[in-house]
Amino acid sequence: MDLTDAVFEAANQRGLAKQAAFPAVVAVRYDRRIARVVISLSTGLDVTFSPRDAQGLEHARPSDLVDAQISPSGLGVHFPKLDADIDIPGLLEGFLGSKNWMAARMGQRGGKASTEAKSNAARANGRLGGRPRKAKPADIA
Repeated sequence: MDLTDAVFEAANQRGLAKQAAFPAVVAVRYDRRIARVVISLSTGLDVTFSPRDAQGLEHARPSDLVDAQISPSGLGVHFPKLDADIDIPGLLEGFLGSKNWMAARMGQRGGKASTEAKSNAARANGRLGGRPRKAKPADIA
């Protein structure tokens, strides 16, 4: 795609509209006491979340989170030691990662759900001999 003046101007307009629609980050810190990232917004609202719930931060150590930086637009937070970013508009809409990452997290949680129906199905499958063994690959000569 060629970057023309029209494309550049359209991108600037979208950026300005986004800045007008969402509050900017004024401060970001990691609170070791509660093990949460705390993002303070220009509206006076503080948003906190556990790093393990955010894409790119899930395996972070506290020392990886202490030097977070606010993006120039004020609509993002960057964690340099992890090369990870949090998008504030997405965060405020309830997303802590990409759509694929969020779907995978939901699948993990759903797989851990324990219901009476799931327990009964597992027992019934066990009575049938359980999961069939995987066939061993034929030896290649």
